[in-house]
This record gives sequence, C-alpha cells and structure tokens, in this order.
Amino acid sequence: MNTTTQQQTNIPNPNDFKSVKIKKHTSALLIDIFLWSYTVLVTWKIIYEKIILGLRYPKFTWNQPLSALAIGAVIALILYMTSASCGRAFTKLMKRDVNKPIMREPFTIFLMVVVALTFVAGIFIAQISVYEFFSQSGLTGAKRIFTALLNPNFGILQDAVFAAIETIYMAFIATAVALPLAFIIAFFAARNLMSGSKVTMAIYNIVRFFLNISRSIEPLVWAIIFSVWVGIGPFAGMLALCLHSVSSLSKLYSEQIENISNGPIEAITATGAHPIQVIWYGVVPQIVLPYLSFTIYRWDINVRMATVIGLVGGGGIGTMLMQYQGLAKWNEVGMLVIIIALIVWLMDWLSSRIRESIK
Repeated sequence: MNTTTQQQTNIPNPNDFKSVKIKKHTSALLIDIFLWSYTVLVTWKIIYEKIILGLRYPKFTWNQPLSALAIGAVIALILYMTSASCGRAFTKLMKRDVNKPIMREPFTIFLMVVVALTFVAGIFIAQISVYEFFSQSGLTGAKRIFTALLNPNFGILQDAVFAAIETIYMAFIATAVALPLAFIIAFFAARNLMSGSKVTMAIYNIVRFFLNISRSIEPLVWAIIFSVWVGIGPFAGMLALCLHSVSSLSKLYSEQIENISNGPIEAITATGAHPIQVIWYGVVPQIVLPYLSFTIYRWDINVRMATVIGLVGGGGIGTMLMQYQGLAKWNEVGMLVIIIALIVWLMDWLSSRIRESIK
C-alpha cells in the first residue's frame, strides 16, 4: 500500500508542466515585446529624428514610448513563432539546428542590431564630440589646468594631511560600526537559514528589501541627507558610509552563508543543539576568513568613497577639494590630488597585504 502511494506521488502532474510552459511563453513574449519596443523607440528618436532630420533637441512626449510599445508588441506577436524570437531563444523554447552557427541565427542578428542601436544612441545622448575634445580652446584650457595641477601649492600641506587623517578615521569608524550590525543582519538575509517556515521567510524578504533599498542609494546621496540632518562635517560622512557599508556587507556576508557546506550544520543539528549553537559552531567557523577579507575590502572602498562624499559636505579631504575647486585654485587642488592618490595607493597596498596574510 505504501509502495503504491509513493508511486502515485511520484507521478508528474500534467498541470505543473502546463503551468511551467505558460510561464516560459509569457516570459519569452515579454522579452520580445521589450526588445522590439526598445528598437522602435531608439530608431525613431535617434536614427530618424537626430541623424536623418538633424534635430538637436527632439520633442518628447509620453505618447511616443506608448506608441513604440504598441508597435513593438505587434511585431513581437507576428515574429514570436519564428527564429527571430529572442525570448524563445533565451527561455530555451526554440529548437534550433545545432549544426548552424549561432551567429547566423536571426535572433542573434537581431540582438547585434539592438546592441549597435544602443551604442549609437549612447553616443548621441552622451553628446560625445571629438571636435570639442581636440579643439584649440579645449586644449588650451586643459593645458592651463594640468600645468597648475603639476605645480602643487605645498603651503597647504599641513591642512591637507590633517584632512586626510580625518578621512581615514572617518572610513575606519564607519567600517567598525557597520561590521557587527552587518554580521547579525546577514544571518537573517541568508535564505538557507531562514527557509524553515513562513515567518522566517517573511523576515528574510523584509530584511532583503531594506538592504536592497539602502544599497541602491549611493553614499553620496546619503551624505547629502545626513548633512542636512546632523550638519556638514565628518559625522555626516561617517553615517553615510556606515549605512551603505551595513547593506553592502550584509549582502556579501549572507551570500557567503548561503554557499557554506551543510554537512557540519546537519551533524550539529542531529545532536539536538539549539539553533544559536548550530549557527555559532556550524556556520561561523566556515565564514570567518571570507568575512575578514570582505571587511578589509570594504574599508578600502570606504577610504576611497570618503574622499568623494566630502564633495557634498561629508568632511575630510573631499571638503577641502570642493572648496579649492570652487575657487579655481588649481595649485591647491593639485596638492590635494597628490595626497588623495597617496592615500588610495597606501590603503590599497595595506589591504592587499592584509588579505594575503589571512589566506
């Protein structure tokens, strides 16, 4: 009886296959609609209006992307069952001749056209101009600035060194504060540890959501927010770096936890150990060395980023750089650039040596 029941449960459900097939076709069709709509819109706005008509600033209305979407959907539906369907190729719904080179397939040719259109659109949207780059006035201005940068004003050396020290400590404190927070949060953001019940999976999804949101906002933006919140200075920069470091390290830590071996965890769980004991003795020993490497690398990133966020009032040498650049004092800027380059080189050398020593 048990054997019969087991055999019945192992019989594939036709509805499952049908559901999977429907999802694949839906995904494939959406991919085709997106690619064709994008192709129509870029061809319309860049190839036709900018290149053929020569309009420098073409008029834009929201009806244009909607029209491109409608045209793209029609084209995608017409060509869906042909070998030009990229969606069917991506979702492996297309049966292609393995003896035919993939570069000669219609969907590959279409993809190359999309890439070429994107490249052309990027050139026009970025307003790339070789003429302006090599123009006489441009080269004269570049010569004037680089001449000043290569003649640094050593009179601000002392202030620049103190600002550099402030930058290094700001990055260090941000990393040190973020480390324990990220260490704890990472366990709640690891799917293999939180997939035990609906409650833990809900916690996992909430934690992942907030980590993705905070990580998607650059430290430069956080520095602006905290500069308004706590005032301009190194504290605002430290808070910005700390928040971004928590989300970034939590992601790296949680992914390392998801890649650990399950053997030690199962062995410790079989002894009746508490879940916290399982994590401490089964998970932590496997992640210590990668954690150290990630943390050192993050400190290196924070030192570099601390220089940038100083441009928006985050303190440190970046704030000095912003002030002198705003006054067009390029000799002073040259001195600061040298100090920043030395800091980055020194931190890169130290972090690489530390990472080598812990391997």
